[in-house]
Amino acid sequence: MSTGLPIEIKSSMKGQNYTSFCRLDIDIHKNIPHVHLHEKRENKTHWHGAEIEVIIEGNWTTHRSKILHYMRQMAVITPYAQFLFKFLSDAADKNLTIKFTRRTDVMPPVPLQTKHHPSAVDLLLIKRLVAETTKQNLLQFLQHEFVNISKPHAERLIGEMGPDFSQKMAVKSLTSQQLVRIHQLFRQAKFDDPSGNCLSPAGEYNLRLGIIKELHPDMVATHASSPQVFEGHPFIVEAGISIGGKDVKQGLNIFRFANRIPLLFEQGADVITRTAAKRISWSSYKINQQQDKIGVFVSIVSTKIPFKGTGKEYIGDDITEISSAVKSALKQCCLQLKSKIVKKLQARERQDRKRNLNRYIPDVARAVMETLVEIADQSPPKRPRYDKEDEELLEKVNSQEVTEMTFRDCLTQHVEQVDYEMALDYAMQSGVSEEPREAIYLNSLEGSYKFVDLQSPVFVFRFVH
Repeated sequence: MSTGLPIEIKSSMKGQNYTSFCRLDIDIHKNIPHVHLHEKRENKTHWHGAEIEVIIEGNWTTHRSKILHYMRQMAVITPYAQFLFKFLSDAADKNLTIKFTRRTDVMPPVPLQTKHHPSAVDLLLIKRLVAETTKQNLLQFLQHEFVNISKPHAERLIGEMGPDFSQKMAVKSLTSQQLVRIHQLFRQAKFDDPSGNCLSPAGEYNLRLGIIKELHPDMVATHASSPQVFEGHPFIVEAGISIGGKDVKQGLNIFRFANRIPLLFEQGADVITRTAAKRISWSSYKINQQQDKIGVFVSIVSTKIPFKGTGKEYIGDDITEISSAVKSALKQCCLQLKSKIVKKLQARERQDRKRNLNRYIPDVARAVMETLVEIADQSPPKRPRYDKEDEELLEKVNSQEVTEMTFRDCLTQHVEQVDYEMALDYAMQSGVSEEPREAIYLNSLEGSYKFVDLQSPVFVFRFVH
C-alpha cells in the first residue's frame, strides 16, 4: 500500500555533467504533479538513465511472487527499458537482485493532446468545461472545447437545441436544464470517430521483442488492431500468443495490460481471460489448450479503460466493441501460429518419413544383393533372359565390383534426393525461393552512429552508416 511519501526521480542524458533531481507527488484531483524539490546535481561518474524511487509498504514474504511477476510483465511490455530490482533484508542471505535487460531503443509513439469527444462526455464533465472555459459564446464553446465539431456542425447543433439557444448566448449563462439538453443532444447526434493519435500503444514490434526476451518461446505471433471506438473513446488492442518457453506452465497463461500497466488480480472476470478461455477454439488452430504451454498477451490502450470494481484490477466483459476487438486480435495471432505449426508438423513428417526409409535401407540392400548373387550363381541359360545392362550388373556382382554397400549408398542418395525435391516443392508453394542469402550483422546500441530506420509492424531494420 502507498505510504503517501513523495517520489524521487533522478535522470541524466548521456554526456551530461549533471543529473536532474526531482521530489514530487501527484495531485489526484487535478492530475498534476506537486513538485517539492527540483534541482541539478553534479554527475562525476557520468551516469545516465532514469531512476525512480518510491517507498511502498507491504509484506514481502506474502507477496514476493506477485511483485516479481509484476516486474516481469513490465519487462515484457517495455523492452526498451532496463529494470534493476533489489530487495534488501536484515539477513544478507535473503537479499535479492534481479535485472531485466533492455532489448531495443524503439520507443512507443508520444501521444498527442486531444480534446473531449462529444459522445464521451457526461453531464458533470460538461458543467466543469463550462466553468473552466475561456470562450465567451456557445458557438465558440462547442467548436473549441470538443473534438470533431467544426463551425458548421456547431451551428447545426445549436439549431437543433431549440429556441432557448443561440450562437451568441453566453456560455456562463447556461442553466442546468440547458446543460441537460446539450448532453442529450450529444448522445443523439452522430459525430466522426476520434483518431487514435492521442494513444501511446507499446507497438507490435516491442510486444514481440518483450515476449521473446522474457519467455524464450518456441514460436510467437503478434497483432495490433487499428484504432477503434467505444462510447466516444478511442482504443487499440495489441495481442500476442506464444507457444512454449521458460517458466510457463501447461495451459493458458494470461498476461493482461491496461495502458501498458500490468493487471495481476481478479483475472477470472476480465474480458481478456474470458475471451481466451471461452471464445477461442484453440484446437482449430492446431493448439492443445490443455497440454501446450500457451502465453496470451493482450494490451488495451484507451483514453478510458472500462475497469470494474474499486481496485481497477480487471476490465469488464460488457463492452461489445472491446470484447470483439480482443477476440479478433487473438484470432489473428492464432492464424499466424497455425501456419507455423502446420509447417513444423509437415517438416516433422518429412523427417519421420526419411528416418523410416533410412532404417529399412540395410535390409533392402541386403535382400537385393542376396537375390542378385543367387541369380548370378546360376548357370547361364541357353536363351538370353536379361538385357545387356542386366548382364553387366550381374557380372559386376560376380566380380564384387557391386556390393551390398553400393546399394546402401545408392538408396541413401535416392532418399536424400527425394527429401530435397519434396522440401523444394513445399518451399515453392509457400512462396520461399532459393535466392542467395546475405548475412546481416547487428550492431551494438552503445556509441553514436548515423542510421536510418525502416519500420514495419513486426520488425525494424536499422542501417548504420
